[in-house]
Amino acid sequence: MILKNDIPILEFDTEKTAKLNPANLVDKKFDSQRMIITFFPEAINKLKENGELESYYEVGGENPFTIYRFVKDPDVLIVLGQVGCPSCGGNLDLFYAFGVTKVMFCGGGGVLDRNIKVGQLLLVDGAIRDEGFSYHYVAPSRFIYTDKKVTDKIASYLEKCNVPYLRGLCWTTDALFRETPEKVELRKNEGAKIVEMEQSGCIAVAQFRGFDYGALIYGGDDVASEEWNHRGWNTREGIRFNLIMLCKEIVKEL
Repeated sequence: MILKNDIPILEFDTEKTAKLNPANLVDKKFDSQRMIITFFPEAINKLKENGELESYYEVGGENPFTIYRFVKDPDVLIVLGQVGCPSCGGNLDLFYAFGVTKVMFCGGGGVLDRNIKVGQLLLVDGAIRDEGFSYHYVAPSRFIYTDKKVTDKIASYLEKCNVPYLRGLCWTTDALFRETPEKVELRKNEGAKIVEMEQSGCIAVAQFRGFDYGALIYGGDDVASEEWNHRGWNTREGIRFNLIMLCKEIVKEL
């Protein structure tokens, strides 16, 4: 049933079955249920060069990509994420149809507080839904939240391993070049610590399909200061590699 609204994106349809469903595109079920989605291509290349990853499945189509499996942890898959909720969240829905039910996301995002250092980890509690994709999976709301049981389990693991982290909201946007000063301040005042482009969509898919999902995002560029500061955020290879390896251990605990 469609809940009518003057604004199309707010017309949420409660119908669970669509014309095209992920299951229509699935030709097998994976024998691995756990997956890491990352945005660190150089770390994946390093793992491949070290013989720690093997190709597992090729996803075809107009934008083909490879899913890899850890050689020594064959129950853990890893894939390079695609930018934005439609690509990343859409693929996540497809992965669930393949049999993936435990997912850890790791990426980077722009800090909304200049005191958040490059590399500082944010354990995502939820997101401000400033995008369009999630509204097709979960009824309209300003915020969307991760499953507290799953997020608490991740927090317990981080604390057990003495890994410092922040916990809170992120701001998910579709528009990289429309993070205006007033919007940055508004989102910061609403509790968001980092801005990024995938979380509200991925959380919505996990809620809709009913599987375990968690995310760790590290502090990257600075959008809080008067002038944007790159801070060399995407060259921090050690941070990025270690975050993948941390997520590999966490997803095995989910």
